[in-house]
Parts: sequence; C-alpha cells; structure tokens
Amino acid sequence: MSGKLLDTNVVINYIKGSDSAEKILQNSGNDCCESAITVGELMFGAKKIKTV
Repeated sequence: MSGKLLDTNVVINYIKGSDSAEKILQNSGNDCCESAITVGELMFGAKKIKTV
C-alpha cells in the first residue's frame, strides 16, 4: 500500500475551510489515506462536539 498519510490536523483544518489544507489535499490527488489513529481522533472529536 502506498499513498500520503493524512494527519488529523490537516483533515480538521480542511473541514474548517483552511486554504493551506485544501492545497495539501489537492496536491495529493487520489493518493491519500488515514490511519486508524486519525479516524479514532476524528470520531472522538465529533462525539465530544455532539455532546456539548
């Protein structure tokens, strides 16, 4: 398996509308992936926001 591993901060910044994060993703094309840790962190954050 090959590809560019996305960090949680890049994904969060993209969701928030960051131009730099968008450029990172555009330059990566379809060659991106996320680790199980990143997915877990995003799910934890989403659950935390939902309960607040």
